[in-house]
Amino acid sequence: MNRDRLVTPSYCCILLANFLLFFGFYLLMPVMPFYLTEVFGAGRATVGVALSCYVIAALSIRPFSGYLLDTFARKPLYLLAYFVFTAIFAGYLVAGTLTLFMIFRVVHGFAFGAVTVSGNTVVIDIMPSSRRGEGIGYYGLANNIAMSVGPMVGLFMHESCSFETIFLCSLASCALGFAMACLVRTPAKEPVKREPVSLDRFILLKGLPAGLDLLLLSIPYGMTTTYVAMYAAEIGITSKVGIFFTLMAVGMAISRIFSGRQVDKGRVTQVIALGMYLVCVCFFVLSSCAAIAVWNPVLCKYLFFAVALFLGVGFGTMFPAFNTLFVNLAPNGQRGTATSTYLTSWDVGIGAGLLLGGYIAQIGSFDKAYLFGACLTVVSALYFKLRVAPHFEKNKLR
Repeated sequence: MNRDRLVTPSYCCILLANFLLFFGFYLLMPVMPFYLTEVFGAGRATVGVALSCYVIAALSIRPFSGYLLDTFARKPLYLLAYFVFTAIFAGYLVAGTLTLFMIFRVVHGFAFGAVTVSGNTVVIDIMPSSRRGEGIGYYGLANNIAMSVGPMVGLFMHESCSFETIFLCSLASCALGFAMACLVRTPAKEPVKREPVSLDRFILLKGLPAGLDLLLLSIPYGMTTTYVAMYAAEIGITSKVGIFFTLMAVGMAISRIFSGRQVDKGRVTQVIALGMYLVCVCFFVLSSCAAIAVWNPVLCKYLFFAVALFLGVGFGTMFPAFNTLFVNLAPNGQRGTATSTYLTSWDVGIGAGLLLGGYIAQIGSFDKAYLFGACLTVVSALYFKLRVAPHFEKNKLR
């Protein structure tokens, strides 16, 4: 038996489960602002609060999820969280008030925080360590393609379908994903010595510098996945906006051709730095589209969609490298904690992006929000070069 074999039935099943989970959720992501404004009459700032409460719930549960995964059997926890996540989509169908909607949103956030930490930990358990970077890359690709294709499909459906139909499609996608998750076979977990509860059992302390860096990057990413359709309408791009997410997915797929293997060769920090520089340029161009649209709408449209492609390449390059960076800073018994810290950092930034994007757009415009996000990417790149990369090289375990 080839112990370095990556493509196994369990690995394929968890890839599908991961894709369908994120597709079901991100199908709703760009539609939610329209749903809240059209059905409940919410303003932009209220939309940001309603959407970000989901992220706040997710990040609050993640440290505890990591601790439980490092202590108990991982697959049962994964399946329980996946089932609850799927069931909440039915709740959206009966949410007749904004208050009830937000309650379901919070519960959904708890389930999402738990299922993503457990899924990322389980996939590391079932892949050979010699191909971890490549394996995480493909797992992340399933995630990222869903995060790109889902909003595209959601926007297309919004033009011709009811909100109820979109919710039902999300429910069906996650139900199928849960069936795939049930087929995953995990290795027997060795008994672990339950150490006294301490902060480093919930948060990977060595990963905090990288976590702060990732948080800064995820703020403009959160603005993009949620508000880019509204920004497009603001600058006069009213047709086929869903292509933006298609091109992001293409860019992420392209990046996986080289990024995972480069990570396995030990070039973790170099891969992250390359993605950061590309993302910095992209967000400055995206923020300038509003000004360009005034004197050349055609050029603005081409730049807008070109940004999508290169944003996909940039973030697709960084995702598996960042995940590997956190895992390589932790001993094997703290994989769940490492994954939790990685995802918590990402979620804090996404939540901040939802709040800040809605607030800045309400007092100004979306191009100002993206300019703010672009400045954050510059800070992130500088902090990575001066602090995160040297810290990783000094403290990495593998």
